Amino acid sequence: MIQKENSEGNLCQNNQLLQITLTMHRVIIPSEDFSTYLDALEKKSSGLCVKICYFVRYWITEFWIMFKMDSSLINTMEEFQNLVRANGEELHCRLIDTTQINSRDWSRKLTQRIKPNTSKKRKVSLLFDHLEPEELSDHLTYLEFKSFRRISFSDYQNYIVNSCVKENPTMERSIALCNGISQWVQLMVLSRPTPQLRAEVFIKFIHVAQKLHQLQNFNTLMAVIGGLCHSSISRLKETSSYVPHEVNKVFNEMTELLSSYRNYDNYRRAYNECTNFKIPILGVHLKDLISLYEAMPNYLEDQKINVHKLQSLYNHINELIQLQELAPPLEANKDLVHLLTLSLDLYYTEDEIYELSYAREPRSHRAAPLTPSKPPVVADWASGIAPKPDPKTISKHVQRMVDSVFKNYDHDQDGYISQEEFEKIAASFPFSFCVMDKDRCVSENLIFTSVSACELRNR
Repeated sequence: MIQKENSEGNLCQNNQLLQITLTMHRVIIPSEDFSTYLDALEKKSSGLCVKICYFVRYWITEFWIMFKMDSSLINTMEEFQNLVRANGEELHCRLIDTTQINSRDWSRKLTQRIKPNTSKKRKVSLLFDHLEPEELSDHLTYLEFKSFRRISFSDYQNYIVNSCVKENPTMERSIALCNGISQWVQLMVLSRPTPQLRAEVFIKFIHVAQKLHQLQNFNTLMAVIGGLCHSSISRLKETSSYVPHEVNKVFNEMTELLSSYRNYDNYRRAYNECTNFKIPILGVHLKDLISLYEAMPNYLEDQKINVHKLQSLYNHINELIQLQELAPPLEANKDLVHLLTLSLDLYYTEDEIYELSYAREPRSHRAAPLTPSKPPVVADWASGIAPKPDPKTISKHVQRMVDSVFKNYDHDQDGYISQEEFEKIAASFPFSFCVMDKDRCVSENLIFTSVSACELRNR
């Protein structure tokens, strides 16, 4: 590519190939490789040195957002600048100046948000029993899309290079949301004291899953069905006896749709048939990226870069990025968003969830002990990632939730709500306000919400 520049640094080749190479460079080429420039210096090839610097300038100018999102890339360019300066090439040094990057306005692209509906036309209840499945699926989709669209091109590249989400906060947050929804579904079922009431919640979530399927939100659909498939729920034989046959039939169809059988063949077929807005099962597509990266060599036999590999990875990532431009066909109520956000941010261990499951339906003496097991539909990539919001973030969520509750239930605006109303709200979103056992907290994460619940009662 460098050889196809003219003396003024204008590039004379396929722009798409250049875009792919400069965008995907770190997947194959280490940024700190300065050997081409050093070889040209050693051979006193000043023309090639200038072309290299013009090429770098083009990279900085046209792909500045990649530098903004990858501080190590800026550090590498500064090292290159120091190397060039040390060799007395001040003109070259000015060509590769990175200070212009800091003046670029990148915040608009990275902080795109969909705003919840603030009009009074669509008032929703904050009581779980009163919420329609469509309302729940809409708001879960709102939260899912908000998280999905924050994942950048660089985040996908980082995942490919590192094969994990470590030090990749936007992707980690997306995974934590998926796991949080799955746990919330389990807890909502287990919060009900009788088998019949638990079955009603189970049935409601099946209807939520159907709406999520209609919205083409496969990632949240995976989380909801994964929660219902979890053995802490599937072991509840008394509860399942109250679930109608037709509901179980839908449940089995959804489980089959999301099954990992034949590399998620059913899901892939359904996903590819979808048009317009859709949210993929992120873990499946990340697995595809890793498989593609490992299956193809970085270089061909003649030591040329494997452009086909770069292009394949680029196209796969770009398809995911383009999905971020299609907003979901729904409106969200900000009060319900606040309440759901807090509920989904609470984390419980497998042991804590099983403790409640066994409390609801004790283990039969004749049955073999049941050990915690992963839901059959949840991809391995999502395991072990839990929401870890800092106390400041938790406090913000709590305050917003409390404000929403009072706005909707303090009808005479005297700063109080009745004990009866509080108990209804607490029962609707268990463990956001209260604990499973009156004498103790099940998790340290409940401290903030338990304290806030007391404040809310006495406000």
